Amino acid sequence: MDTDTVVVGAGVVGLAIARALAAAGREVVVLERHAGIGCETSSRNSGVIHAGLYYTPGSLKAESCVRGKALLYEYCRERGIAHRRCGKLVVATTPGEIGALERYAATAAANGAGRVDWLDPPQVARLEPELRCVGALHSTTTGIVDVHELMLALQGDLESAGGQVVLRTGFARAERTGSGFRVALDDAEATQLDCREFVNSAGLDAIDVARRIEVDADVDFPAVHHARGHYYALRGRAPFARLVYPVAESAGLGTHVTLDLAGRVRFGPDVEWSPRRDYEFGRDRRAEFAAAIARYYPRIDPERLVPDFVGIRAKLQAPGLPPADFRIDGPAAHGVAGLVHLFGIESPGLTAALALAERVVRELGAAGRGPALHFRAPSPGADSSHGTDRAKSTGAPCGAAARPSADSTEQEASRCRSPTPSRWDAT
Repeated sequence: MDTDTVVVGAGVVGLAIARALAAAGREVVVLERHAGIGCETSSRNSGVIHAGLYYTPGSLKAESCVRGKALLYEYCRERGIAHRRCGKLVVATTPGEIGALERYAATAAANGAGRVDWLDPPQVARLEPELRCVGALHSTTTGIVDVHELMLALQGDLESAGGQVVLRTGFARAERTGSGFRVALDDAEATQLDCREFVNSAGLDAIDVARRIEVDADVDFPAVHHARGHYYALRGRAPFARLVYPVAESAGLGTHVTLDLAGRVRFGPDVEWSPRRDYEFGRDRRAEFAAAIARYYPRIDPERLVPDFVGIRAKLQAPGLPPADFRIDGPAAHGVAGLVHLFGIESPGLTAALALAERVVRELGAAGRGPALHFRAPSPGADSSHGTDRAKSTGAPCGAAARPSADSTEQEASRCRSPTPSRWDAT
């Protein structure tokens, strides 16, 4: 079987890349080892559309976040994807943290991150009476999105353009050929697939995938460190109508308040550096969470905190070091035509996904190869049947709607198998 492009990883970034390449005229096959799309990082995060307050001006994180935010809001409006521009308060809980807010405000201005207002405590209290701080920044362009709807829309666009998502099919290895790559699939049939281009968007497994590609080049791979993060849901009435973030820590954005589109409140994530790849919640962390939350929400009741889920972030920074930038290694970086690796795509990867897709299209020189595509959103309750052929398989994304508080690997796999109605028609 031959195709133009193979993309490894059907998370939100991999799907965005595949969609963009298909729209540029490529025949694209996406390999996904799980039974559903987005079963790892994409379905285990805060679901926030970031504005661009934190990232070094001129960095790939900054540029792709700001560009991606604009593209994502436009895409959600066009496709009817549930989202809300709810805004975010970044709070200083002591006078010593005001300097951090000043740096965020300067960074936001340099990045073109949208409107950011300074608020004093009375102004904060009018917006969020339960919040306690000595000052805050109000980012008005921060929002939230239904990640599951987003991934289904990206998959639908890809398939409407002739692409495929192949589920329950892992990547085994690849070797360079005269015209591209020969890709061996991790399946019982030892299937091989010839392609001209190969995009490694495997998230937590990106380094492992990169090392299994045999090329005649001296390729330098970064060290990746996995950070587990726990999230607690809050039982009962939601105390906030906006996202609330403390001053960021070196390894993350602090134990913050996130909302889903139903108004449900979550707190998290914490940071636990660990090579573990399971999603078990483990020991009771309510005391630590309550202590962190009480700095800005003094009325927190630890008994209202319920274990929700665990996410894992692939970071290019070692513990104790400053945050690292995203890394996209294309032909200019390693000298191998048609090969692109994406490393360390953590937050704000969801926000940046559509912009990162544009970047990969440029790396491969694929822009403008195909006709413009126009898609019609699925009607409610549409039939999702595409048959049972693995090479044309579809599946519901793994995510919060089906996410139990602590789950084993088998539970994770089983909830990827639930079908979600989805039919997409080109117009």
